[in-house]
Amino acid sequence: QVQLAESGGGLVQAGGSLRLSCADSTRTFAIYRMGWFRQAPGQEREFVSAISRTGDQTYYADSVKGRFTIARDNAKSTVYLQMNSLKSEDTGSYYCAAGIFVGTTPSDYPYWGQGTQVTVSS
Repeated sequence: QVQLAESGGGLVQAGGSLRLSCADSTRTFAIYRMGWFRQAPGQEREFVSAISRTGDQTYYADSVKGRFTIARDNAKSTVYLQMNSLKSEDTGSYYCAAGIFVGTTPSDYPYWGQGTQVTVSS
């Protein structure tokens, strides 16, 4: 099964950018649809973006549409989340997830990384 590890989080000022990466240490990455979720303190985990196995289909939450871009490189077993024009409300722990189907709820994805923290200062 896939084993995921996120990186790239950090502290950034509002309006800035970050690129998150999520790498799989196995050879099964290409068979999975991939998603990004985030969770702020005291909040439920929420959908951010998802991508099909080949990368030809992408999906975004309305709150990030036009600012975030998801992409994947199956040769590197890595999915990315480019985040531009960051806002304070983007602050939270960001998790990548892998599943057989593309979905927008956490229960759609059985495999998860450990998360990376993104803090946007206003």
